[in-house]
Amino acid sequence: MKTLLFGSLAAMTIACSCNNSNGSGNKTDTDSPATQATAANQLTDEQKKEGWQLLFDGKTTAGWHKYGGTVTGSAWKVADGNLYLNTTSKQDWQIKDGGDIVTDSAFENFHLKLEWKIAKDGNSGIIFYIHEDTAKYEWPWHTGPEMQVLDNNGHPDSKIIKHRAGDLYDLISCSKETVKPAGEWNLAEIKSLNGKLELFLNGEVVVSTQLWDDAWKKLVAGSKFKSMPDFGTYKKGKIGLQDHGNMVWYRNVMIRKL
Repeated sequence: MKTLLFGSLAAMTIACSCNNSNGSGNKTDTDSPATQATAANQLTDEQKKEGWQLLFDGKTTAGWHKYGGTVTGSAWKVADGNLYLNTTSKQDWQIKDGGDIVTDSAFENFHLKLEWKIAKDGNSGIIFYIHEDTAKYEWPWHTGPEMQVLDNNGHPDSKIIKHRAGDLYDLISCSKETVKPAGEWNLAEIKSLNGKLELFLNGEVVVSTQLWDDAWKKLVAGSKFKSMPDFGTYKKGKIGLQDHGNMVWYRNVMIRKL
């Protein structure tokens, strides 16, 4: 009886171990935030009640298009619940099959949440308040400020102040560094309400400022955007994801109007 009982328990242990493996003998952490988020791209009932809406359905690029175009470039792919830029198939940076992509809709007061991870030595960005008028503005960043997406441990921009991950690019540095290494997911948030702007990275407020006042104008005048008279002036605009020539992944992209 003891031998039979022991054998049954052993079999159950092996079965449980197999059910928790990822096929390579390693356990899959099904309770980790990363695993849950990858499978998600869905809103909870509570989020729906709060007014959140998905900007990425986890399956298609619906709701997005190349800046100045009608569809996304073919280098922007969707797989495993991720929207990502596949630079291995590109002929040249920003040429034909890539490019910065923007939302079909424009937003005024909003709270944006998304997760991103960047390849080693990679660079990208989350741009907002983009005024899409290619006759006047060649690039989204000619009008829209950017929250930097970067591998701080490898990309040359990390050596430049106000160019590190989470910074309000070339304008304000993070108050603290909370970014995770290349290849790991980061939770980014951009919250803008009547000009009060807050950037969050992995749950921490890293930038807080006021848009459009005299102090903001002075800040822009001291940056690389000083020659762009309409930069950071629009109070309603589109959200953009930057093609900087490097592999980058986004998921759980959602927004709530404030």
